Amino acid sequence: MNQEPVLSRAAVVALYTRLLEAWNRRDASGFAAQFADDGSTVGFDGSQLDGRSAIATELDRIFNHHTPATYVARVRELRTLGSGAVLLRAVAGMVPPNGSAIKPDVNAIQSLVATAEDGAPRIALFQSTPAQFHGRPQLAEQLTAELQRVVDSGQVVHAG
Repeated sequence: MNQEPVLSRAAVVALYTRLLEAWNRRDASGFAAQFADDGSTVGFDGSQLDGRSAIATELDRIFNHHTPATYVARVRELRTLGSGAVLLRAVAGMVPPNGSAIKPDVNAIQSLVATAEDGAPRIALFQSTPAQFHGRPQLAEQLTAELQRVVDSGQVVHAG
């Protein structure tokens, strides 16, 4: 029987999808569960969190104080970094609660490094960087249009 490797393209895209779906459900524990025990995240505002427990605690605080917008994303690249790591690069946008349109001022470039932990793909590092494109409004408009197509498709993550 031929078994798919733990860090296959499909497995890493599924890991990223689970991460964003957990955010969209406001599920702090589910979000943190996608990380390696010692995984780290760098948020849109530059905040840094290390370890599943710190990630879950901070997201629980955020989700208990307000309802954040939901994510959609388009995977732009998957690259093997060696025998045990894969880099996923994506663009992401957010749709406000009860909305249907991307909020351009929070578009982001996201990077995720996946590793294998106990036979399962886990996030070693996740970073979300504002996609501001200072002085190049046409790039911001193109990205917003690209992400709106993902929203309109009904997908959370488009990997094609």
